[in-house]
Formats: sequence, C-alpha cells, structure tokens
Amino acid sequence: MDRDEVIRDAHRYMILNIVDEVDPVVVAEARGEIIRDVNGREYIDAFSGISVMNIGHGREEVISAAFEQARRFVHVSSYYYYVPVVVQLAKKLAEIMPSRRLTKSFFGNSGAEANECALKLARKYTKKYEVIALAPSFHGRTLGTMSITGHGSRKKGFGPLLPGSIFIPAPYCYRSPFGGDEEECGKIYAEIAKSIVREASTGQVSAMIVEPVIAEGGIIPLPRNYLRIVKEEILDPLGALLIADEVQTGFGRTGKMFGIEHYGVEPDIVTLAKAIAGGFPLGVCVTREEIADSFEPGDHFSTFGGNPVSAAAALKTIEIIERERLHEQAARKGEYLIKRLRELQEKHPLVGDVRGLGLIIGIELVRDAKKTPATQEAKKVKELARNMGVLVGRGGIYGSVIRIQPPLTIGTELLDIIVNVIDRALAEVEKT
Repeated sequence: MDRDEVIRDAHRYMILNIVDEVDPVVVAEARGEIIRDVNGREYIDAFSGISVMNIGHGREEVISAAFEQARRFVHVSSYYYYVPVVVQLAKKLAEIMPSRRLTKSFFGNSGAEANECALKLARKYTKKYEVIALAPSFHGRTLGTMSITGHGSRKKGFGPLLPGSIFIPAPYCYRSPFGGDEEECGKIYAEIAKSIVREASTGQVSAMIVEPVIAEGGIIPLPRNYLRIVKEEILDPLGALLIADEVQTGFGRTGKMFGIEHYGVEPDIVTLAKAIAGGFPLGVCVTREEIADSFEPGDHFSTFGGNPVSAAAALKTIEIIERERLHEQAARKGEYLIKRLRELQEKHPLVGDVRGLGLIIGIELVRDAKKTPATQEAKKVKELARNMGVLVGRGGIYGSVIRIQPPLTIGTELLDIIVNVIDRALAEVEKT
C-alpha cells in the first residue's frame, strides 16, 4: 500500500473539505493504545478515534463476538423481527443506566441519531417544543441536532434551523468574567440561565440537553452544583425533561460509567454512541417507560438501527469495561495525568488552563494574561506532537484547546510519554 497514492486518491474521491485538515497518517493497523502507519511508524493514540476506543484498539474478544454474530446473520432489521442479541443489549443497558427508571432503548447508528430520537421523545411526551441548550455545546450535524448545538461555527450556512432553541451560556469558569471558585461559578451561571429562560421562553420548554463535559466546545466540565440547581429551579417547575448527551462521556470516560453520575441528578433521557461498541457504529437513546410510550407507530424508525453485529460488539465492550473496572482506572489515571499536565502549566506560559474529568482532558492555550486564544499555537503543538509520535485532538470555541482522550486501558508509561511530548512541543512553539 503506497502512502502517497492513498492520500492522493482520498483527496480525489472523498469529500474531505469538511475538516481543516486530515492528519497525514495512513493507518495500517491499531492495537491497544498504538496506531501503526503503512510505513511501520507507531503513534500513541491519545484521542481514541474521537473518544471511541475506550477499551483500546483490536480487542480480540470484541472482534470474535462480532465475527460470530456475523456468521449467523448480519442484518434482518431489528424493528421488523425480534433479534436476541439486540434484546440482550437493551436489557444490559437498563441494568447499568445511572437511573433504574431508564429501561427502554431505541437503537440507531450514531450520536446524532440518538439525539434526534431524544428531541422527538421530549416533544411527543411533553407536547412542547422548546429546548434549552448550552453555548458552546455540540450535539450532532443533522439539521435537528445542529438546531440545539451552541457551537456557532458548526452550523454556518445551514439556516434557518428548527425554531425553539434557547441558548444559555455554559459555566465556562476559566473564561468567566465573574471570578469566584467552581461552586460560585455554578451558582452564577444557573442564575443567568434562569433569567434567560424566564425572558426568552414562551412557556413551551420540553427539555434541556447537556453534555456532562462539553467536549468539542473545549473539554469544559460543568461545576458539580450546576445541574442540580438548574433541574430544581428551572426544569422541574416547567415540567421539562433533562437529556444527558453521553455520546463522548459515556462508558467510563469521565471516571464513572456515565458522566452525569458526577452531578447528583437523575436524567430523563440518556443518549449514547461512540465508545459503546468498541469501534462498531451504534447509537442509543435510553429513557423511562412512560416517556418511551409516547411514541406511536410511524413516529420513529431506523432500518439499520440495532445492527446485530454492532450489538454483539457492544455487549462484549460493556463486559470488558465492567470486568476491568475501566471507569475506575480512568479516574485514577486521569487524576495522575491532570497532575502531570498542571506541572507543565507552571512551566509554560502558553498553558492557560488544564481541566477535565477522568480521561477527557483539555489543555487551553493562551497567548497572554488576557487569555487571548492561542489558536495557531495549538495547531502547531498538535502537529509537533504527531511528528514526535503522539496523536492528540484540538477543539474549543477558538480551536485553542489540546484534547487528550486516550483509551482507558493506557498505562502510566505511555501517559508519561504523552506529557513529555507535549512538554517538548510547547517549548518548541514558545521559542518562535
């Protein structure tokens, strides 16, 4: 396989102008935490295919489970016939949900589909249409999910979008003009949310959708008190539902099985995708029975939703996470990694903030004490890290946050290499 030919054909036959750039890594193989390119060069995967490969690449148990199911059958449509492996997965999800009341699942193929289902359920159940969402949240790229996405750059040129979205500022404490600690930040932004909803809503709020950690918007964990205040003082009085978008935070990533568990609130709907099936495509919307019962024949459907091969992979993936206690590993390793990265913060003026939960961690780069976003510098750090054998992500409102989301199986030795590479990359950028 010729590297240059692959890259040339990719640009000739694929729509690639949807991203700023494609990293010039032509992947040949991936195992554990390592990606190997066609020339045999190895990279530490510190981004997990955008928070997908929580259990690591190439887990033989998952591959075998998917293969055995594929040998029996690949597809029959899981909403036309009863498919045992899909039913087993729905039962398993009900057992591990953050609330015992979350027992009914709808299966699709992606996070955006899961969030579309959640929007439709909220509208159908409450008979209202407004949705509260955070800026700069991200919930998908369908027209419906773009309508509730608070990251403006992700929806330019696609309007008009669905009406009824009420955007409130996320409690982005690092950039808050109000000062104070995390608890005070949570209180202030909850009060701002109350004021905006009071003034902007027509009384038709069906739900609020939140990422427990705002991922693409810059790895912004919510203050621990924020959702409790919002639910008690805004959503409950309005009879509105709480939707937890766990597409990036689910399945151990934050140090708990689901990110919402950090906040002491019970969601009414949980949406899942990415890490659920060890790399196989699958999206799920899980809710309470009475909410699920609001759907009627014809309201929702997916031809490929609940694909049996993906379902088999998901069951084995969840088994591995539980058996190896990967959520607990993520908590310990995340605490260690944040400590190491904060040592870099003391050393490098470019590092404005280090934040995260478990192994979803952001390093926000700034140019000065005024917190001017260091967008170009972040691009360069990402590039230099790749050249030194570490693959990281980049995100945030300004594209100035280095995203570190490695497989939860990663060892301390590789975490130390990641830190050392970032240290060297920062030092190189600071020279220029």
